[in-house]
Amino acid sequence: MADRSWELSMIDPLSAIAAATAAFNAVQKLVASGQGIESTMDQLGKWYGAISDLSQAEKEAENPPLFKKIVMGASVEQEAMQIYGARKKAAAQEKQLRELLMYTYGIDGYKELVDLRRKIKDQREKTIYAQARRRKAFFWGTLQSIVILAMAGTTYKIFNLIYNAGAQA
Repeated sequence: MADRSWELSMIDPLSAIAAATAAFNAVQKLVASGQGIESTMDQLGKWYGAISDLSQAEKEAENPPLFKKIVMGASVEQEAMQIYGARKKAAAQEKQLRELLMYTYGIDGYKELVDLRRKIKDQREKTIYAQARRRKAFFWGTLQSIVILAMAGTTYKIFNLIYNAGAQA
């Protein structure tokens, strides 16, 4: 996964599902051509990473910051539809991958992979996504503070003008 630390919205659902689809297609080709497990697992890792990003995008869409709700309210429905479509596509891919992996590596191999996926997902949640949430919270908190200070300054100036106008009259 590329370093996207500069982005405020770390995860784009369309990019995540595009990455998942590319990895999914690569897994299918590798298994069909009889490639080794190492090649397949590398692509599966990419697929699971993209699905994890998609899951995180869904969490972020469910609880956007207040300022984002106010400023970008029209895109919420669009974002929800993107996530919904991506989720459905990911579910279909996961079903096909499960069948492919169970057929190729057996049920024990598939269970081992599921356990590994859980471990990686937990690790990713603790590091990458937690850091991104802190960064976003800092940005939105700073932005909200600036807006509040600007409103307070404007209010002060208005009251000051009214007071000075009353004092001169």
